[in-house]
Order: sequence, then C-alpha cells, then structure tokens
Amino acid sequence: VVASGGAKLSYLGLRSNTGGLVRGGLVLGKRWKDTADTVVIGGGCVGVSLAYHLAKGGMKDVVLLEKSELTAGSTWHAAGLTTYYHPGINLKKVHYYSIKLYESLEAETGQAVGFHQPGSVRIASTPVRVDELKYQMTRTHWHPTPQFLIGPEKVQELFPLLNMDKVIAGLYTPGDGHIDPYSLTMALAAGARMYGAQIYNPAPVTGLTPTSDGKWDVQTPHGTIRANRIVNATGFWAREVGKLIGFEHPTIPVHHQYVVTSTLPEVKALKRELAVIRDLEGSYYLRQERDGLLFGPYEKMEKMVLQDSWVRDGVPPGFGKELFESDLDRIMEHVEMAMEMVPVLKNADIINIVSGPITYTPDLLPMVGPHHGARNYWTAIGFGYGVIHAGGIGKFLSDWIRTGEPPYDLIECDPNRYGKWTDVPYMCAKARESYGFNNVVGYPKEERFEGRPTSRTSGLYELLKDKASMGFHAGWEQPHWFYKPGDDTGYKPSFHRTNWFGPVGRECKLVMEKVGVIDLTPFGKFTVKGKDSHKLLDRLFANTMPKVGLTNISHMLTPTGKVYAEVTITQLAPGEFLLITGSGSELHDLRWIEREAVEGGYDVDISNVTDDIGVLGVAGPNSRKVLQKLTDEDMSDAGFKFLHCKSIKLAGTPLRAIRISYTGELGWELYMEQKNLAAVYKAIMEAGQSEGIDNFGTYAMASLRLEKGFRGWGAEPADFIGKAALQEIKAKGLKRKLCYITMDTDDIDPEGNETVWHNGKVVGNTTSGAYSYSTQQSLAFAYLPMELCSIGQKVEVELLGRKYTAMVVQEPLVLTEPTRTRLQKKAKGKA
Repeated sequence: VVASGGAKLSYLGLRSNTGGLVRGGLVLGKRWKDTADTVVIGGGCVGVSLAYHLAKGGMKDVVLLEKSELTAGSTWHAAGLTTYYHPGINLKKVHYYSIKLYESLEAETGQAVGFHQPGSVRIASTPVRVDELKYQMTRTHWHPTPQFLIGPEKVQELFPLLNMDKVIAGLYTPGDGHIDPYSLTMALAAGARMYGAQIYNPAPVTGLTPTSDGKWDVQTPHGTIRANRIVNATGFWAREVGKLIGFEHPTIPVHHQYVVTSTLPEVKALKRELAVIRDLEGSYYLRQERDGLLFGPYEKMEKMVLQDSWVRDGVPPGFGKELFESDLDRIMEHVEMAMEMVPVLKNADIINIVSGPITYTPDLLPMVGPHHGARNYWTAIGFGYGVIHAGGIGKFLSDWIRTGEPPYDLIECDPNRYGKWTDVPYMCAKARESYGFNNVVGYPKEERFEGRPTSRTSGLYELLKDKASMGFHAGWEQPHWFYKPGDDTGYKPSFHRTNWFGPVGRECKLVMEKVGVIDLTPFGKFTVKGKDSHKLLDRLFANTMPKVGLTNISHMLTPTGKVYAEVTITQLAPGEFLLITGSGSELHDLRWIEREAVEGGYDVDISNVTDDIGVLGVAGPNSRKVLQKLTDEDMSDAGFKFLHCKSIKLAGTPLRAIRISYTGELGWELYMEQKNLAAVYKAIMEAGQSEGIDNFGTYAMASLRLEKGFRGWGAEPADFIGKAALQEIKAKGLKRKLCYITMDTDDIDPEGNETVWHNGKVVGNTTSGAYSYSTQQSLAFAYLPMELCSIGQKVEVELLGRKYTAMVVQEPLVLTEPTRTRLQKKAKGKA
C-alpha cells in the first residue's frame, strides 16, 4: 500500500453530537501551536502515554490531539487488567515496564491511579494445561518477571472462593492486578503537561498532507500544525485516520462484555483482596470489584460479534463514550462455567453489563512503529489490551522516535507485517478466530486456519496443498512437512514430539543422501539498481557488496550496532542487485532501505518483487545431477561454484532463462516468474526420478540449517551504519556470546527462548533449537556468559519443567555441502 499524493480526505468520524460537521470555533482554552516535533493523534491511554514519554525524554514541541475528550473510545470502559504475563517473549518487556511505571506514577504526578496488585493466577484444570504452564515457566525464568507454578493449596489461599474440584495447578504472578483506566490516563496526561507537552481537545483531525521534505500538515478546525512526524494512536478510529493518507489499516472493533455484581457478603468478609483469576478452560477472567466481582468472558468465534459495519461505513458520528447493547445470552455458557468455579456467583445480583468496542488486528497483536509507504508516519493501533500495553509501548516508541532505532526487538508488532493480502474478509475471519481463541492452549508451532489461504499463494500451492501440512508465513501458504502413506496426517499440536517428528526425519535423510525440493517463494525479494545502488548498499550493510554474478549474506545494523536484518545479496548485473530477506520481515526491511535512500538522496530505483517471483530450493548430493539433465550450463563443482549466480535455460520449461544461485546452505535457489513456478517444479521432479527426488518442508529445513550452524560475516566493509558502535563494542569486550549446544532429551526438543541454568542459577537463554536427525540429538543456539562459552562446558536447558544436561560444542556438527565436497577432493588428492 502506498500513501496517496497528499490529498486532503475528509475524516468521517469527525462530527459533533448534534450531527453537524465540526467547524472552527471549538474552544481549546489555550494558545494554538503551528509547529510540532511530534503530533500524537488520539487521547486514549496509549496515545497519552506516548506524549508523556516523549516529553519526559526531553523532546520539545510534543502535541497530542484528541477529537473529543481523553479516554473516549475503548479506554474509559476497559476492565483495566494488568499482568506481567505474556505468552510471547518480547511483549513481556512491555508488560514489565508498564507495571513498574504504574507503581510509581502517582508519586511522580500527584494523580491517583487506582492501582491494585493482588497478583493473578492462571488456572490449569487439565493435564495439557499443566504442560502449558510449565512451557511458559521455562520461557519466563530468564526474564525479571516473577512467576511461579503453584499447587491447589496455594491457589485456594490466593482465591479462597474457588471450587477446587477441577483445579490441578496454577501459574501465579505476583504484582498483577488491575488499574482504573481513566485515572491512569489522567495521570499520564498530567505528567505529559508537567514535562512540556501540549494536549488539545476537542481537536479533531480533518486532514493530513505530507510535505516534500517528509513533514506533515495536520489540519484541524483550529488551524494547521506542521509536524516532523505524526503518530496514529486513535484506537477504533485507526482506519479512518489511515484513510486520510491512503492506508487501509487491518483493525476492526469487536464487542467485549464484562459483568459487574453487587456486593457479596463472602467478598466483603475477606481480609485481603482476591487475586485475579483466569480460568483457561472457561475462557474468562474474574477479579474483585469493590465488595463484588467482575468477570469478562471471551466467547467462541461463532458467537462473538464484530462491529464490521464500522469497517464498511465508518465509526458513527459522535461515538466516543457510548456502549453497545449488552447480550447476556451470548455469554451465558461462560457465566455458567464461572458459577461452577466460583459458586458465590450463583447468588450474585448483576448490577452492570458493560459491552464496548475493543480493537483487534488479525493476529491480536498491535501495530507499533513507523509505517512503510509514508515517511514519518507512525502507528500505535490495534490494541486489544491497551491498558497493560500503554506504558511499555509509550516508552518503546518514544525511545525509537528519539534515538532513531527500536530499543529492543518487537518485530511481531511491526505494522508492516501486513500487506495488500490483508483484505477485509481475511481481517474479519482472523479477528473472530483470535477473539474466540483467547484462552485456547498455546502450543509451540501454532497454526490457525481461518481466513486461509489469502490471495497470496505461490504457483505451487494447488499442486502441494493436499500433500502437506501447510504453514502460514506473511500471507503465504508454505509446506511444513509432507505426507506419505501410513503417516498420521494433519495438524496435531503438542508440547512433545508429535506426528510430524518421523516424517521430518525422513525428509532430512532425503536431503542429506539424495535430493529434495522445497518451495521458498515466501522470501521477501527486492531489486535495487541505479547510479547510486552500490553506494547505498555499502552504506546500509556491514559487508562488501558482491561482484557481478556473486552472492553474499549481509547484515543491516542500527546506529548502535544491533542487527536490524539479515539479507542475501546478489549483484545480477553492474549496479543491479537482488536482495532476499525472510518472509516475516519483507516490508520491515524495505522501509529501512527506502528511508535511507530518500534521506540520503541516493539516485536508485527500489522495487518490491516479492509477489512476482517464485523460488524453488533444490538441495542434496544429487542436486547437481538433476539440474544438469535440464541445462547445457556446466553445473559441476568447477563450473558453478559456491555463492555464484547465473542466468540459465532449463529444458522442458517455457522459460527463456531463470536465475539460479548456489548458496550451499540450501543447495540451489531458482528464481523465476511466479506463473512459471509449477512448470519448473514439474520438470525438476521428472528429471530427478532416478536420483530419488522428493519434496521437503520448512521443518526439515530448520533442522538442517541448525545442524550446519550456517553463519558468517564478510570482510571489512565500507563506512556502514553502526560501524562505530561495533568498533566500540569490540574494544570493550563482550559479556555474553552465542554458543552452539547439544543435549540429550526424551520426547521433547528445544525451539528457542528456553531458560539455561548453571549451578542452580539462570545464566542465559536459547535462541533457536531443533532435533538433529543426522546426529540423533537435540541442538540449540544459546546466549551464555563468556566464562561458560568454552567447548565442553556443561549447562542445563529447561524444557517443560525439567532440566536437561547440555554441552557447548564446536559448530557445525554437520558440514555444508561445499565444505564436504572440498574435503572429499582433498582426501582423494592425498590418496
């Protein structure tokens, strides 16, 4: 999606309660600013938190525009839950910061925030739920978050009103609780003003016009503000604001209901506040509200309600502090489960049912950061849990805006993870699924199938869809593993080795001993050419650029020397480069490249060819033989070397030529027009019959890549971004290092983000892991302190509550094909 050329589009949601258009004459009661460094649009808790953090961080001229009054939208009616817990990794940091901020905010601003911290318990009432809690424990031990796996006795101590018949265990998080969203927002606003930010309301935005130098003219009834950047933090108005500059943000309001009871004698008699509970099987949260209880369910997707009319027609004029009509019947199934778990509810009178809009994205994660396609346009939208995210996201975005780089990786929330394929039907299907799946078991390698396939399918999808278990990657369908007669097929998730374990081993053996083919189309693909192409890429990447016909792996770094992206670069012709990146970072990386090109004034042409080009990988010792049957080009070791690229003609296909690159790690990568992918695939499969050719998927690829430990840096490059920071890091010395470890497990393997222990203390974490079928053991990469990085060092890796012995080893355990070939030739020469 590319922003329109500055057209001043009308903002449909900007009308007064009387139905007339908002005009000038709205009284602000303060002097209007004509310029600003940053304009934050939206006065909910997220937007106000960002204004607070920017101003506190020292930024001058921070302006927040709110169309009606602060907290209007989703903030004012939120249940206000706060928790350290998050099933992911990076968002734990957001939650942690938020809670620590809320603990000190009243003292800082003088504004009460109504923060209660009785702790929370996630209740497990089935054995698989206990596994889930153990799985989350190992992903939390290496974080500062306090979290404990507790038994029924401790659960009952924290919530004595529970029926304990079904309670097996609980995940206890001290410090969790709830906060008054209105008071929180007002305290943040007080802090923002205290540090110099201006908050204008009512100040609806009526137009957004980009200027030629990357700034924005923000139009309101009070006048226009020229801003260096704008941040869309408008909650369920996000689509309307996005449309002002030509974007269709994939956000949609859903109806969320919670129930508040009258005073209950059993609650009033308690000597301390009840912990917040989350009944995972019942799919609801429940907390104390004064001397009564408040509980909110998440209905199944067939029962939940989307406010899809707002997507079609826009948010109704004047909607801000209104609610939807409640529907107790819709949530009655969950009410009954709550009554069974907390019997005092059976005698409770309901005094309020709140049914209000909260915003969902297709994957339930917010869209946070600079947006591709419009310079200096940032988003902080799509928050299904805005109260707990507000503090941490305000700090995260503030740091990024002020320093020029994110303080830590939060790519799962990057707004550019969506693209043209994220259409309205897909968005609606996924929002229903995400809401209904709020409390389903969170397995490793999770797949969700609603809304699939999207419009983004490779030329092989129809051929392969019934032969494999498909995975979802940035809108694409890609085979995870392939079926054979006798296999237990389908998606069957588990915390232990499951139905794909054997077939993936079969595919690894295929690639190691014969030849396999894999669909790699989801890669992000860009071309960069023009007078300054070499100069731009030298600036962006910490590596020398490859010569014509050669390929290398390069890294884009941030100014402080952190790795922003890993990209494979090939120079196709003088000054013309093909860049390949991971499917999940396509627009994330493209935005970074385009920003540097524009701000540096480079004369280049950059094209995103991801959807146009299909990619096949052909790997294994017999791969050269198979490809040689289809071309007159010399495919021998001497004729086609490691990290070389050529344009060749393949017999039996309609193509005049395709690009083929020998990367060693994945064997051969063939690039062609998407429409020709199936024909090339069929020709290769036909040619390889006598060599035992077959398909393999991404699970096998992950195992093979980890076995080979394929990583590498180029020679000393030019003056690239982050070079000075890297030199400083090198001079000071490292405190920890990425190590290669092996471990012997039973029916479980590491996947990354597990806790590493030594002598009873947490010393690090894994970053990726898999089972090595070649060496019959589990492998992982792990960050360890320098004193524990010696070859042979023993540590322990925690998996599902058990600690497995692991050892630091020399990488790789399995040599790449070019290395094996070179050593074989050397051995023959000596013989």
